[in-house]
Amino acid sequence: MSKIIALLSFVCLFASCTSNTSTTVSSTTDSIGMVAHTTDTIHTTDTVNAVVADTAAQPAAMTTAYRIVAKKDSIRNIKKYFAGAGLPLILAVNRVDADNIGKLDSVVIPADLTGNVMMYSPFPQSAPFLSGVGKIVYFSYPAQYFAAYENGRLVYTGPTNMGRKKDPTPTGLFFTNWKAEHTRSTFNDEWELKWNFNIENKEGIGWHQYAMPGHPASHSCLRLTEENAKSLYEFADEWVMKGGKTTSQGTPVIVFGTYPFGQPKPWYQLATDPHALDITVQQLQAETQQHMAKIMEEKKRRGK
Repeated sequence: MSKIIALLSFVCLFASCTSNTSTTVSSTTDSIGMVAHTTDTIHTTDTVNAVVADTAAQPAAMTTAYRIVAKKDSIRNIKKYFAGAGLPLILAVNRVDADNIGKLDSVVIPADLTGNVMMYSPFPQSAPFLSGVGKIVYFSYPAQYFAAYENGRLVYTGPTNMGRKKDPTPTGLFFTNWKAEHTRSTFNDEWELKWNFNIENKEGIGWHQYAMPGHPASHSCLRLTEENAKSLYEFADEWVMKGGKTTSQGTPVIVFGTYPFGQPKPWYQLATDPHALDITVQQLQAETQQHMAKIMEEKKRRGK
């Protein structure tokens, strides 16, 4: 009986939470206040997957309200409350993996959980100025999110945990070089890295699967969920070597922005402004323009 009462109370909270779909929301709440939709129209999976854009139709970006949950009992039970389609979105919004979400002090919850991860990305769904670039990958330090484009279309996107304050991830233009399905960290050889793709050979920096606690925590690398790491591993191109020399670079990678260490996590701002982390096409172009000559030069060398 107590479980039934608790469930009814949870549903009642959901009704009050979703009665207003405007983007003005309270910044905190002591309970989750909503349940995940579980209709057959949901296009999400049970893990934080990078979602591939359909070649025929680009999904529209999602505009929804957000609220912050700060009650520990609610946070510890999020995986139970959202055991289905809503969980991947909540994990992505909080830049955390399923093993670590219960350890957070506060969790951001979207009011609308019916979209897929790509629709909640802060990156634009398309960037026409990239139409002649081919493949390119971006990592936003402040948003802790990545995006992969092919001919200007967003094809993969998802959360990342980048370098901690003591070991920041360097910013600027890089190119993918060598990759390995399994390797060991150069910082600690006891750390196994899956789907590793190096972008800075001298410093040993790259993206790979590793624990994501929901904030910048790495020793300079770009942590991803296993699904996202594997997707980017298969998406990007390796460098081409001949006679011990690099004849052409791999896929361009731009890491940009600064993280506000010592301040609240940037995605908490979504509770008062759902567009707080949005990266416009103009902003993305500004980050790219200074590197465009080098990107196109290397593209010509690759011959694709």
